This record gives sequence, structure tokens and C-alpha cells, in this order.
Amino acid sequence: MGRIHFIEIHEQTWFPSSIRDEITDALQFGFKLLRVYSPIAPRLQCALDSARGKKIGAQEIVDMCSGGGGPWFDLALKLQSQALHEEKRDLQVWLTDKYPNRGAHKNLISTFDHRITSYPRSVDAVNVPAELQGFRTMFTAFHHFQEDDARNILQSAVDAGEGIGIFEITRRAPAAVGLVLAWVLLLFVCTPWIRPFRWSRLLWTFLVPIIPSVLLFDGIVSCLRTYRPCELKYLVDKLSFNNYRWDVGEQRCGLGRPRITYLIGHPPALRSN
Repeated sequence: MGRIHFIEIHEQTWFPSSIRDEITDALQFGFKLLRVYSPIAPRLQCALDSARGKKIGAQEIVDMCSGGGGPWFDLALKLQSQALHEEKRDLQVWLTDKYPNRGAHKNLISTFDHRITSYPRSVDAVNVPAELQGFRTMFTAFHHFQEDDARNILQSAVDAGEGIGIFEITRRAPAAVGLVLAWVLLLFVCTPWIRPFRWSRLLWTFLVPIIPSVLLFDGIVSCLRTYRPCELKYLVDKLSFNNYRWDVGEQRCGLGRPRITYLIGHPPALRSN
């Protein structure tokens, strides 16, 4: 594969957890402000409906590598409104992460009452706990994993009989790197409005610019790490006991908006309980 798997600073174990939370807060604010994943909502809703068939009840989602909550401020509302009207399905999202941002999750949970819940323990996306059942999603995080672990994440979903959706706005393309730079520059304007407000965020953005520096470095590395659709198809072809239906590609989202690379898989028929 042509991807370059260099380190991202904020995901290292030695990186201060308090500043890591500031980083994921900034990323989550960007997702909410720009609604970059809104165009993928109909495709994801279709996958959720296909994975569940005609089963009545809550549509459960296990979001992996949630960071500060990812795109769920906007996406939860869109999925709720696009659910099948005749069955009035409720949405239930579990936020999980290896290094969970508890403060950001609490803010998201309070907004959506009990429809979004933070899993209380650390979760490695390669080894999702058995009690977390539901359609698995991952936004702007699959590139963190090298080929073996990336394949194991997909295989784990197949073995558990759960649907899975992988979505990335980063790409190995100059335009994607340009968008990273534009977002980091925008951060200098938007930082005072990021919630929850922290004086430390102003310190690490304006006086000692660790947050924008790490975001710029990690953003460029993320682009270099991102799997292309052909590489995602290669990972799928390597899976065992794979009778899933897979949809892999890039969704164009209009002028000035990043393309979304996606991989969606689900069983061909509803599982029996």
C-alpha cells in the first residue's frame, strides 16, 4: 500500500491527556461547525436499515474512536429524522474511545438525553467488548491503524455479525492537505467559542501554540495515512467467513467540502437473536 504510516502526536501514550482532550474538543467543534459528515447521513441510514431489516426497536450504534464526540451533534439529528417513519425507530449511540474525552462526551450526552451514551471504560477498536452490540461506526480514525489492525477491526465486526461503517474526510491528496491548513488557521478565530470553555485552551492556542501545531502536524500525517477505496477493497478481500455486502467508494460533497471516503458492510440478512 502507498500510505505512509507515520506517528500522530496526540495519540501517543506520553502525550498529556489534558491537551489531548483540548485537541479532540477542537476537532469535534470543527465537525459541528462545518457539518462535514452531513452528506453521508442518507447512506449511513440506508446501511442501518439494511443491517436491521424490519426489526422494530432502537437502532443501536457503537461509535469507535469517538474522541470528543465526532460528528454526532449533527449526525444524530439527521439519522433520527431519516429513520423509517412507519416504524418510528429511536437512535441509541454508544461513544467509545481508547482515551475517552469525558468532558466532551458529557456535553453531548446532556444535549441528546439518553440517545447518546458514553461507554464507561477504555475501548480498543480492535477488541470491542461483547456487551457493546450494534452497528459499528468510525469517523476520521481508521487511518490510525496499520493494515493488520485495520483488517482485524473489520473482521471483528464480521465475526460479531454486526454492520460497520468507516468514514474519512482525510485523503492522500494536496486538496485535503490544504483543507487541514485552512482549518488550523480558522482555529485561531474560533477557539474562544469552543465548549466547554477552558482558559488553558487559550494558553495552548495563542501564547504557546501547541494545539494548532499538533493539529497541523497530525492532520497532514492523517492525510498521508488514509486508505484509498482500492486499498479498503483489498482489506475486505482478505477477510475470512465474509458473506457481507460491502459498499466502498468516495462521496463528493459539493464545492469547498471534502470528499468522504467510505466503507460500509453488513450481513445480507437480519440476524436472529
